[in-house]
Amino acid sequence: MVRTLVIIPTFNESANLELIVNRVHTCQPGVDILVADDGSPDGTGDIADRLAVDPRVHVLHRESKQGLGSAYRAGFAWGLDRGYDVLVEMDADGSHLPEELERLLSTSAAGADLVLGSRWVPGGGVVNWPWHRRMISRGGTLYARIMLGIHVRDATGGYRAFRRATLERLPLDEVASQGYCFQIDMARRVLAEGMSIVEVPITFVERERGESKMSGAIVREALWRVTVWGLARLVPRSLRRDRTPHSTSV
Repeated sequence: MVRTLVIIPTFNESANLELIVNRVHTCQPGVDILVADDGSPDGTGDIADRLAVDPRVHVLHRESKQGLGSAYRAGFAWGLDRGYDVLVEMDADGSHLPEELERLLSTSAAGADLVLGSRWVPGGGVVNWPWHRRMISRGGTLYARIMLGIHVRDATGGYRAFRRATLERLPLDEVASQGYCFQIDMARRVLAEGMSIVEVPITFVERERGESKMSGAIVREALWRVTVWGLARLVPRSLRRDRTPHSTSV
């Protein structure tokens, strides 16, 4: 039997957490959920603890807000240590529909190393998104495609299913990126290892409760890191080795 863990990072999601946990288990009663809470001051962690009376719900309390990428890396490590076969990324605010989770899981079971829920493939879409959010998402993916040569339609999408073997092949301790940039980083690493990414259509629904975590800092980090990674691709490997400082003996 395939064991699936849905990882839900939270920071100030008290208005959404119980609803999303219940929706996941209504759609997929057999999956486990890990809530990775970054010390939310609004009581999200307490709600998670209450929900954890259900043995399918687990809580990872983190002392402070450390970012999306850090939360997922911690969640991956937690899940891998406990033998889960498929690890899913899902937002807490309801923007990733649990009703579409089966599509990701069935595609993973068919052999995809990483299943990416995509807003921009045929059948996908967004609901209640302002024009500037659409521009940032589609522009970010286009820039990543050009700079990094990754042929995916939705590089910043955060509704994903990783197979255990996929994560075990990646140097997760080297991943320092956050936010949208974390999603781009993981996709490029999967492809660099020669593994497969399969995109399936999803509908992304803008949150109705709570505040978005999107910020200018997240966009700037993604722009900077993708630019650095892209420029590094243009430097021949031999030249990079020649420029690497060598130790000397005295």
